[in-house]
Amino acid sequence: MVVPEPIGVVLIFSCWNLPLGLALEPLSGALAAGNAVVLKPSELAPSTAAFLAANLPKYLDAKAVKIVQGGPEVGEGLMEHRWDKVLFTGNARVGRIIMTKAAKHLTPVALELGSKCPCIVDRINSKWECQVAVNRIVGAKWSTCAGQACIAIDYILVEEQFAPILIELLVSTLERFFTKPEYMARILNEKHFDRLANLLADHRVASSIVHGGGANRKTLTIEPTILLDPPLDSDIMTEEIFGPLLPIITVKKTEDCLAFLKPKPKPLAIYAFTKDEKLKQRIIAETSSGCVTFNDAIVQYGLDTVPFGGIGASGFGQYHGKYTFELFSHRKAVIKRSLWVEFMFRYPPWDEYRMRMLRRAFRFDYVSLVLGLLGLRQHDFKF
Repeated sequence: MVVPEPIGVVLIFSCWNLPLGLALEPLSGALAAGNAVVLKPSELAPSTAAFLAANLPKYLDAKAVKIVQGGPEVGEGLMEHRWDKVLFTGNARVGRIIMTKAAKHLTPVALELGSKCPCIVDRINSKWECQVAVNRIVGAKWSTCAGQACIAIDYILVEEQFAPILIELLVSTLERFFTKPEYMARILNEKHFDRLANLLADHRVASSIVHGGGANRKTLTIEPTILLDPPLDSDIMTEEIFGPLLPIITVKKTEDCLAFLKPKPKPLAIYAFTKDEKLKQRIIAETSSGCVTFNDAIVQYGLDTVPFGGIGASGFGQYHGKYTFELFSHRKAVIKRSLWVEFMFRYPPWDEYRMRMLRRAFRFDYVSLVLGLLGLRQHDFKF
């Protein structure tokens, strides 16, 4: 049998963009698995961190759950200790630091990192279905933290001929959805704002802007920005964007998207809007990613019936629902035997009889094995 047992004491680093969900979901699974937990909320979401620190002790056993607040130095200090497992949600740079420090104690680590999540948009003939697809693209890119989410659409791949239609629909939908600036989230802080502004500072990238591009450092706001075919070697196409900038890369045929994606690092998610069942099967079979979602985007995060997590550079370790329980459990194999029956051919001396019986056992030739134990030979019987 397989018996799940608690790992022990686990450390959870949550992120600032979904500060409640990324703290409470892994916490609940770790507790359900029987562990004690230290939770380090992100210092970049100080109000949520203070709320968790003030309220969780009112409802949870203080001997089982500790909330530790603080900045990077606190996180580095925590990693000096021995843990039975660490879950980190954040960027790859800090993820490497976590892994390096965990190696000192051979601590197993689960990393939930970001990536450049592509979105393939196939030609959709139905006007209604095309608009539904654009609604979901806009919602997945700009309405969730203004694109500041690891599962947000990073860029679009679309047929060259369909690109003008797609851009026109994206712009009109943006104008309907975001009638006021406050309807879209601000950029986290000045550091992140400057990083995004620098992506657009490249004159080759700036010349590819077809919509938006306005930014206000004082209010930490950036307009929803669409770019058409920025250079593939520019920072905006080699780094995770994590903001309200959406490059659109054109291809001759939709099928060319697969060749485009194959050499890229494995993303956390691949999105594809298509009704072509053969293309869907090719995407599943010929690409690798944490997940694939067809005809929608980011909704997979809300499903607790499928595992959530990356692969390769986008992270490793999966959770959500029962998979959180499994992440924080050790699956212990337990074997029970009786002492009534014994097979002496397991033991020396290794004469011809014992070797023959062992060969039968390793070949799973149970008929010959039973006959041998009875002192009979198979050719003595006619079937």
